[in-house]
Amino acid sequence: MAESLPPPYHLYDNATYEFCLVLPPKVNSAGIWENATNPSMIFSYSLPFLELQVVMIFLVNHLVYTILRPIGITLFASQMFAGFIMVPIIKQGHIEKIFHYQELGIQIMDTASLFGFTLFFFLTGVKMDIKSAFRTTKRSLGIGIVSLLSPILVGAAIQATFRQPNEPQQVKMERLIGTLIEALTSFSVIACLLAELKILNTELGRLALSSAAVGDLSTLFLVRIITLSRHFISSPLLVLVRGVITCCFLALLFFVFRPLMYWVIKRTPNGGPVAEVYITATMMAAVGCAVVTHWTDRSPLIGAFLFGLAVPDGPPLGSALIDKFECFTNGLFLSVYVTSSTMRIRLQKWLSDPSHIKFSTIFSTATFFATLIPCCIGSFLNLMPFRDALAFGLIMSSKGIVQLSHICTFRDNKIISQKAFTTMIFCILANATIIPLLVRFLYDPNSRKYASYEQRNLMHLKPDVELKVLVCVHTLDNVPAMIYLLDLTCPTKESPNVVYVLHLIELKGRNSPVFIAHHNQETSTAASSFFENIIPFYEYEGNNSDLVTVNGFTTITPPKFMHDDICTMALDKQTSFIILPFHRKWSIDGSLEEENNVVRNLNCNILDQAPCSIGILIDRGRIQKSMKPSSSLSFSTGMLFLGGKDDREALTLAKRMARDPRVKLTVIYLIAYQDCDNVVYWDTELDTEMLKDVKQNSGKNGCDIMYVEEVSNCGAQTIKLIRSIANNYDLMIVGRCYRVDSILLTGLSEWSEFPELGVVGDLFASTDLDSRVSVTYKYK
Repeated sequence: MAESLPPPYHLYDNATYEFCLVLPPKVNSAGIWENATNPSMIFSYSLPFLELQVVMIFLVNHLVYTILRPIGITLFASQMFAGFIMVPIIKQGHIEKIFHYQELGIQIMDTASLFGFTLFFFLTGVKMDIKSAFRTTKRSLGIGIVSLLSPILVGAAIQATFRQPNEPQQVKMERLIGTLIEALTSFSVIACLLAELKILNTELGRLALSSAAVGDLSTLFLVRIITLSRHFISSPLLVLVRGVITCCFLALLFFVFRPLMYWVIKRTPNGGPVAEVYITATMMAAVGCAVVTHWTDRSPLIGAFLFGLAVPDGPPLGSALIDKFECFTNGLFLSVYVTSSTMRIRLQKWLSDPSHIKFSTIFSTATFFATLIPCCIGSFLNLMPFRDALAFGLIMSSKGIVQLSHICTFRDNKIISQKAFTTMIFCILANATIIPLLVRFLYDPNSRKYASYEQRNLMHLKPDVELKVLVCVHTLDNVPAMIYLLDLTCPTKESPNVVYVLHLIELKGRNSPVFIAHHNQETSTAASSFFENIIPFYEYEGNNSDLVTVNGFTTITPPKFMHDDICTMALDKQTSFIILPFHRKWSIDGSLEEENNVVRNLNCNILDQAPCSIGILIDRGRIQKSMKPSSSLSFSTGMLFLGGKDDREALTLAKRMARDPRVKLTVIYLIAYQDCDNVVYWDTELDTEMLKDVKQNSGKNGCDIMYVEEVSNCGAQTIKLIRSIANNYDLMIVGRCYRVDSILLTGLSEWSEFPELGVVGDLFASTDLDSRVSVTYKYK
């Protein structure tokens, strides 16, 4: 059947076109050799046609984002800018045919992007913790409700002020929709913005997420009430039927599908992957729910989103769905959706009506400030600094992909005109461009977090003051060595240990970071899956009554933000010492079993930002889990002293351990054979004074301390010495940094595998060295 070429296809223009369609539709071609005289014939097939459109949009998107990213423009705003740029491009000759001249042009791209956006909404529901909206604080509840109602009231007042006699019904509807769009505070939009600004797990980010969750659910409830009330006037029976269908659908989701998914979770081995058949069935059910809501004259997005809320968030099922589909959905489909939606604007029609532009400017500005000012005032009255409060108000006023989808849906259903559609697109673009720049300017937690904080360490700690230690735990394998080290720090009634245990869990399948305080074992057993790594520390506390106090916490956050939680807790609890596990795991026979680079990056970030001293504990797997703390066994501890502030801090820890009668401490002072420049450093004087104290107190005050001096004239001799003593001690303590010109370490830094440990610490972490447990110390 011959195909007639239709006139230029402009979506939503009032015109009548006649199309000749081929049935069944041609999906895939045989390649460019199908018609050697006319290779472009392959674009009469839907799949090559879609691929060409996606490639063009993908290239323009990433080119624009590469240019705009250095000045702080977000990915979403860059995709919208790409859509604006492509509007004049697609009017050029052959390119126009790709998007407009064939009936396939917009049909295929719209269908693909809508399917992708449905998946995005489903994944948004999966990541959203609906419980956070119900366990929120009064502050979040109040801000969430005010951020919804304030723009509605201001928008209604502006509409009443500018209302004209005999105003068309469509104009009234457009202004009502504009008010609701401005009032909408989307949880997923704010979560994406916070993640891109890297403030997701800050106090400001947590408040914004909890307030947005309240606002999101309140908006959903309000829109349903408005919709049902409008239909109730014309057809009460239809409203009743739809209400019953909605209730049945929700009951099906939360009383049938959700228990089935919990059954799947129970069948999944702890820490193991979810079976592919369950993943496939879940995705099919999500698409099925979207189809069902579409059959009931509702948007398919609602069905997919509600089904996503029914999926238990987090591992194993929620995180498996996110891991498998998020990258593909966000990287491909979402990019196409945002850009293709923006390409639908018509600037000529919008610019041809100055009165409409005037009203739109006043309306959008007023409703924006109607959200900004109450949120800013509400947070400021709750003792938040003004700059932070202003940044919070801007975050709560942000608009993004969810608002864009609502606008496109209203345009698809011809509820709003082309002019109103273009106006709303411009408002979203301005919002998405300006707000991230202002928030970055106003709120930088890293620059001000420790501005007035005096860094804490062991050297400046008074002798009879409690030692506050922050212990970080990733897995149960980290626990025995941590307790082993804590037990050697010699807590006494005059100087007890206050231990803050922070269990670190990677955020998967969720949008919201979670922070749990386990005040005691009884109240914490409700979160048994998070508490099992902390129970041994409470047992250690019970074995050392009046000497040790343990406070357990769990944080679930993205790894790239995890260091913020650790440093913030160290700051709030005024700890003097942070203990971190090394990223390598050894088996009991000494062979390397696992290496986790995520943990390594976390340790490096903490070393850069921590407000107190840090120790990285390297456990070679020699410590048995059955080892009882506070036993009568003796422990030999070695401290290799080369000089410098890190070594002095490490020696302070070693001296505290030596107060324990079970501990035999050996301080090995490594001296250079010759001092090449004959310069006496201030560090050298401090080292000499501290070592003098060790010599004078050797064997006194109940301390079993041995002082040894060794001489080396090059890096090779230093390695030889370290190899000879590595396995002589149960615990080895070394500093991280030294004088850079020391001949003791000549040539060793070039071969360092883990610079974050320092040269000597790197040697003790080497697979070539046979040692037991070692601590690399960093002074602050």
